Amino acid sequence: MNLNDEERAILAGEAGPIAKLCLEHQIAVGDFFGAEDFVPVTQAHIMADTESLGQAGVMWLEKLAKTEGGQRRVRIPTITDPRGTDFAKAGQLRQTEWMVALERRAVDAFTALGVSMTDTCINYQTIQAPTRGEHVAFGDTGVVIYSNAICGARSNFEGGPSALAAGMTGRTPRYGFHLDAQRQATLRIRTDFTPRTLNDWGALGGVVGRLAGNYWSVPVVEGLEGAPGSDAMKHFGAAMASFGSIALFHLVGITPEAQRLQDVGGDKLPVAHRVGQAEVQALQQAYAVDKDIDVVVFSAPQLSLYELRDLAALCEGQRFVRPLLAVTSPQVKPDADRLGFTQRIEAAGGSVLSGMCFYQSYAREIAEANGWKRLATNSAKLVNILGGYGYVPMLASMERCVEAARTGRIE
Repeated sequence: MNLNDEERAILAGEAGPIAKLCLEHQIAVGDFFGAEDFVPVTQAHIMADTESLGQAGVMWLEKLAKTEGGQRRVRIPTITDPRGTDFAKAGQLRQTEWMVALERRAVDAFTALGVSMTDTCINYQTIQAPTRGEHVAFGDTGVVIYSNAICGARSNFEGGPSALAAGMTGRTPRYGFHLDAQRQATLRIRTDFTPRTLNDWGALGGVVGRLAGNYWSVPVVEGLEGAPGSDAMKHFGAAMASFGSIALFHLVGITPEAQRLQDVGGDKLPVAHRVGQAEVQALQQAYAVDKDIDVVVFSAPQLSLYELRDLAALCEGQRFVRPLLAVTSPQVKPDADRLGFTQRIEAAGGSVLSGMCFYQSYAREIAEANGWKRLATNSAKLVNILGGYGYVPMLASMERCVEAARTGRIE
């Protein structure tokens, strides 16, 4: 890779051993992907849950945090993805002491490195959404696809060490979705179905993700009516990234880089697939394998204030016979408390959790501890993931999920 004077100084150790180690890692990543040089980035976002990090990852962070000499803290705003637990409610989930202790060790190490423990996968809704053309180094797949597609920012999927390295050096290898050429459409899809509910938006995203099928594919979708809201796009993109590893999509006339089909080269592509309501329903029906449920979970992505508002309205006057978990960010939770949403959800027997993500919370272990297997959710991303954790997940609307918590069955 071509290095500038500052980068050569970092590599020579002039900024200290941590920055040197981080740049060496980034050079290895850049060489692997054929990057010619680095691009400055303004923000970084790190996958920070200990289920992903493991004991070894936490020990590595602790070693970095204790390293003496030179720059020891991040040089650009660097935030974190959800943790694996809500410390205030770990006992309620029957998470063990070692899980909580490992989380606290990770928090201490990240904090020592100057990382802001935001614990959120919806930073684009709550902290500081990136702007069009802004180069960032983001980790969570749902964060990356939303930032790339809806905000028009530029990021690859950054692994945990790479995102932390970007925070320490203020740059990332210039390859992939940092390049104009990689952001052109590679697959043209036409739909005659515009979803209305979040589960339908997620299911449509899942269908598109499966059709696109690989990280370097960039689908452009035409035919949607009107501009979807932020929560709809959140579920649409998160599911597309989950089902297809997609990092960028375009919606003609909606997303900023595709005001016209020709803006992203879509006019040069044949319509490869036509997608309608039948395909969206088929994906959802594939997860409608049982009627009885053990737990209802709203998570992945974390819920916005508006989602919690809608959930609270549905919980009014209800009494649940099954656990209902609603997971949000530490930025949203205080407002949900202040506006009474938390109280209404929990008065019905639900629980509002903060700063965590359900599938990153030792989901297999808590399923065994609580006797959970059959799970209902309105998140297409979550149903795609949880089968690997031993669950039988079912995808339905928020209304049907709340009713399932009340009756123990999903109809």
